[in-house]
Amino acid sequence: MFGRKKQAESKAVLPVAQTVPARYSSALPFGCRGQSRAERELYSALRESVPIIDAAIGKIVRLMGGFRIITEQRSAQPIADAFVREVRANGSSSGLGAFVNAYIDDLLTYGEAVGEMLLNENQTGVCALYNASLNDVTIRAGSSPLELVVCTRFAGGEKPAPNQNLVLASLLFQENGTVRGRSLLSGLPFISSILLKIFNSIKNNWERAGDVRFAVTYDPKGAPFSEESARQIADEWKKAIRSDTVCDFVSVGDVSVKVIGAESEMPDCSVPVKVILEQVVAKLGIPPFLLGISWSSTERMSAQQADILTSELEYYRSAVTPAIRKIVGTHLRLSGCSCDFRLIWDDVNLQDAVELSQARLNNARAAQIEKEYGLEEYENA
Repeated sequence: MFGRKKQAESKAVLPVAQTVPARYSSALPFGCRGQSRAERELYSALRESVPIIDAAIGKIVRLMGGFRIITEQRSAQPIADAFVREVRANGSSSGLGAFVNAYIDDLLTYGEAVGEMLLNENQTGVCALYNASLNDVTIRAGSSPLELVVCTRFAGGEKPAPNQNLVLASLLFQENGTVRGRSLLSGLPFISSILLKIFNSIKNNWERAGDVRFAVTYDPKGAPFSEESARQIADEWKKAIRSDTVCDFVSVGDVSVKVIGAESEMPDCSVPVKVILEQVVAKLGIPPFLLGISWSSTERMSAQQADILTSELEYYRSAVTPAIRKIVGTHLRLSGCSCDFRLIWDDVNLQDAVELSQARLNNARAAQIEKEYGLEEYENA
C-alpha cells in the first residue's frame, strides 16, 4: 500500500509545450472537444448502407491477427498467458483478443476507441475489460494536449473518470494540436452518397421496367364507341393479366397492347460504379480480390497489394499496442510481478511466412554452392 502511494505521489508531470495555444491554460483544464455524435452516427450508417465498407473493416480486424506476451521472468509467464486467454471481455466474450478486436473496430470506424479495466475485489489483478460506447464518454485534453482525459457524460454535463489509470483511450490519425481522431471512413460519405444514388435509381428503374406495365389501345375505326365499351375492355384485360392460370384476352376491333417503356434502354451503370468503388477500395487499403471484386490484375500486382496491406496492418497494430501494454502491465503489477515483457504479434498470414522461409532456403543454397565452387573467396578478393 505504501509503495503504491509513493509511486502515485512521484508521478511525473508532463511539461507544457511552447507552441500550445492559450486555450490550454489552468483556467480551462479540459479543452479541445473531440468528435461529435452526429459524425459517429454518419459513419455507422455508412457501414450499414454500403456492405463493401463493412466487409473491409471486418477483414482488417480479422487480418490483424493475434499476439503473444513474453515476460522476462519465467514465473510471470503463466500469469500473463492465463490473463490473455481467460480475462472476461464485455458481457459475453473471454480473452484479451476479443476486447482488442472490438477496440480496433471502434478505432477504425470512428477514429477513437475507449476501454476500461475492472479490478477484482482484492485489487490483485484485472478481472474484466469493457469497451465503452463513444456516445457515453468524451475524450478531452488535460492541462496539456499531451494528456488525454476521458470524461463520462451525464444529464447535466460531463466529468472526468475518477481513476484515469484504469481507462484506455486511443486515437487514429490524430490531428496535430488536437485530441481528435480521424476515422478510416473520412472522405467516403460524399463518394458513398453518389454510389447510393446509383443503386437507388437502379431500384426505381427495375420497379418500373422490371414489373411490366401494359398500355391497351382500342381503335374503333368509325364503329360506335362508348365509355361502357372501354370499361368492358379494361375489365377483361385485368382478368386476363391477373389470372392465376393462362388466360386469353379476347376483344372485338383493332386493339393494340404495348409494354410501357419497352423502347427505352436501361442506363449502363457499370463504369461509374467501378470508378466509385476504386475510390472506396483505395481509401480502405484493402486489395480488391479480398472483397470479392474480380478486377483484372496480374500475380505481381496482387503480391504488391498484399505487401501494402501488410504495412497498413502494421500501422494499425502500432496504434493499439500502447493500450495492450497498459492492460497487461497493470495486471502483472497488481499480481506482484514487476518484470518487463514483450508484445509479439503473429504473422499477418501463412503465405508471408512461407515466402520468407523460401527466401532463406534459396539464400542458404546459393551460399552452399558458392562455398563448394570457391566463388566466395573469389568475390572477397
